Amino acid sequence: MVANPKYVFMPRYVHAFLSSEMVDLSNIYQPDINICLVERNVDRTLEAFVNRLLLTKKEVSVVENLESATFDFFKLIPHVGDLPGYRTFCRDVARLAIIFSDLFDLKRVGLRLRTMDHPMCPRFHVDSVTCRLVCTYGGVGTEWLESAYVDRSKLGKRSAGFTDEQSGLILDPNALYIMPAYAVGLLKGSAWEGNEQHGAVHRSPQVSQELPRRLLLTLDFG
Repeated sequence: MVANPKYVFMPRYVHAFLSSEMVDLSNIYQPDINICLVERNVDRTLEAFVNRLLLTKKEVSVVENLESATFDFFKLIPHVGDLPGYRTFCRDVARLAIIFSDLFDLKRVGLRLRTMDHPMCPRFHVDSVTCRLVCTYGGVGTEWLESAYVDRSKLGKRSAGFTDEQSGLILDPNALYIMPAYAVGLLKGSAWEGNEQHGAVHRSPQVSQELPRRLLLTLDFG
C-alpha cells in the first residue's frame, strides 16, 4: 500500500531540483533534471482571494494563447473581479507567465486556468509537451514520482488494467510526492529534445473533504 504523499522536501532526489528561489527554475535545462519545483511563501491577500473563490462555488475555465508582455491579466476572470484580492491574484499569474516566457524565450504562452472538484488525469502519465508549468492555487497539488523510482513500462494502458498502486509502476512508495499549494513546478515532457523516454511522471490528486476544490494554472509553449 502506498504511503500518503508528502509535502516535505527530502535530499533523495536524482531527477528533480527543489528550491525556494524562482531563479532556480533555470535548472530545468540540466539534462538529468525533469522536474523543477519552487516552494513559495504565500501572500496573505492572494491566499484569502483563492479561499473565497473556492468557497463561492463559482466555476473558472479559461483558455488563452497570449503574449505575456501585452495581455491584460486583470481581465482574466472578470466574473470574480469583485472579490477582494483579485488584482493581487492577476498580478501573480502575470508574473508566472512572464517568467515562463523569459525562461524559454517564448513570444506566446498557452494558459489554462480552471477550478476542479475531481481529478482530471487520475493516472500517472507523461505529458506530450516540451515543458509545462503547473501551479495549484489552493486545494491539493499535483502528485509526482521521482523518476528513479518509476517502472515506465507500466504507464497508461500498459498497466494491464491495474491501478497505479497495484501495477508495480511505483517502485518505492516513499518516492511519491505532492506539490504544495502555490508552489511552481516545471515538468519536462516527452517533446523535450533528448527527453523522449524520460518525461516527468505525474497525476491529478484526489480531492478531500477538507479540500474539495482546487484552482489549477498550467502554462505551455504557445
